[in-house]
Amino acid sequence: IVTEFFEYSVNSILYQRGIYPPETFKRVSKYGLAMMLTTDEALSTYISHVMRQLSEWLMVDGVRKLVLVVKGIESKETLERWVFNCENTSKENSDPSKKTSNKTQKEITQEIQAVVRQITASVTFLPLLNEPCYFDLLVYADQNATVPISWEDSDACYIICAEDVRLRSFDTKVHRVDTMVSYRVDDEV
Repeated sequence: IVTEFFEYSVNSILYQRGIYPPETFKRVSKYGLAMMLTTDEALSTYISHVMRQLSEWLMVDGVRKLVLVVKGIESKETLERWVFNCENTSKENSDPSKKTSNKTQKEITQEIQAVVRQITASVTFLPLLNEPCYFDLLVYADQNATVPISWEDSDACYIICAEDVRLRSFDTKVHRVDTMVSYRVDDEV
């Protein structure tokens, strides 16, 4: 469930923020919502590759967060950071306030819908991207995780003078995902 959410969220952000042209996306129905998925073969392959690895790590509690970074092509500055913190809740201690939820699939889907709606609505408060942009996916994996050879380490791509907006979260019976977007605030505002 979590990997699938990440895949649809990444596609939605790339579409909503105009990182790729709108004609390179198709409308599909997921979570009871109209969602956009890329039709760009190279992009689809890249996202699928990352999601396959992410899924493997999630199964063994080897990932802490996924971050989608939006950078300006010309300025090389990080303009946005979409952070998806992921916590394994299936092996919590005996503290009753931290017990795994007994949510139904419908309740989980409703929580995911709320997060996706916030991602879509974010275009109303995020600053316009005034230059062509590209993105990168950063996966914060466990130190003991076996990282694919083609992957490389990256800096955290933090934003100087950032504004942070916490979005909703959801949890399955195994993972809790908290979502946040950070964006660069213009000095001239």
